[in-house]
Amino acid sequence: MGQPVSHEGEQDSLPPGQRPQRGWPVTHYGPVPRFKADRWEFRVFGATADGDKHCWNHEQFSSLPHETVTADLHCVTKFSMRGVEWGGVPARTVLELAPPAPETTHVMVWAEYGFSSNLRLVDFDRPDALFATHRSGEPLTAEHGFPVRLVVPHLYAWKGPKWVRGVEYMTADRRGFWEERGYHNVGDPWREQRYSYQEEPGEGPEL
Repeated sequence: MGQPVSHEGEQDSLPPGQRPQRGWPVTHYGPVPRFKADRWEFRVFGATADGDKHCWNHEQFSSLPHETVTADLHCVTKFSMRGVEWGGVPARTVLELAPPAPETTHVMVWAEYGFSSNLRLVDFDRPDALFATHRSGEPLTAEHGFPVRLVVPHLYAWKGPKWVRGVEYMTADRRGFWEERGYHNVGDPWREQRYSYQEEPGEGPEL
């Protein structure tokens, strides 16, 4: 387990429009997938530096270096959880093990049932971006994303899908599942970027 990376207290107030939440509501669209360890695989593909696809089975992925990050979680439905302790594989570890090509600008994070969320590479390549497997030292429950969910604390929580299965490196931006359905392409809670109609020029591809 790596050294904790703490970001608690960087902001003394909640983002605009948010309210503090005790407990952890379950929010997702569609059914909870059934986990089958012998069929599970985490893939990195697309614009990789070597042009190859990189894969880890569940045992291999679970053996990658883990770190602990303490950070807030801000849901677009307007609740915020303060000082959550997440444990998992840093996004930067994935970038180091499967480097992107120099021309990569964005990633698409893919999850079960074809769900996806696009991120700028600069948002994905941060020390607190984490493929979380644990919360407060306990494995995630199925309803909250077991075995892996992405946590990107400085963006709204929909940018971190549950039940992640892989990452696609992209040389141009492309909207993910919720971004195609009216959510903001960037999703910065401090700028209250909730919906696509709020986008400024250059913040996302045309709908």
